[in-house]
Amino acid sequence: MDGRRRNPYELTEDTPVYVISVAAQLSGLHPQTLRQYDRLGLVSPDRTAGRGRRYSARDIELLRQVQQLSQDEGINLAGIKRIIELENQVAALQSRIAELQAALEGAAATMRQREAAVHASYRRDLVPYQEVQQTSALVVWRPKRQQSD
Repeated sequence: MDGRRRNPYELTEDTPVYVISVAAQLSGLHPQTLRQYDRLGLVSPDRTAGRGRRYSARDIELLRQVQQLSQDEGINLAGIKRIIELENQVAALQSRIAELQAALEGAAATMRQREAAVHASYRRDLVPYQEVQQTSALVVWRPKRQQSD
């Protein structure tokens, strides 16, 4: 979602507006076929208060896809149901990946801001350390032994 309020009267492709007879006509299927697809869980339209089916444009497209897979590809209804489930799962995962990428980018931006704040807080009056030339001198250190009483 984009965070803006949607007009409740705005029609989208998910708005359930088509009764079963119109949905059947638009999809090229018989109304009884739509009822069977609903019973099998292939295409689940919204319901009115009186339990009447209302199909959206997305539902109509899904009906066409089911018909194409069944007729043209020869896939049985159980296979089609599994394909639809997997496509929905892929879409959900892609959405989750997008959410996580946005969160990661936000965290990286916050980290860059904090890093810049730390760098800006450095004291400017300190002299940079310059490394001493290396020599070949060997220094041996031995701790003093403690005398016991």
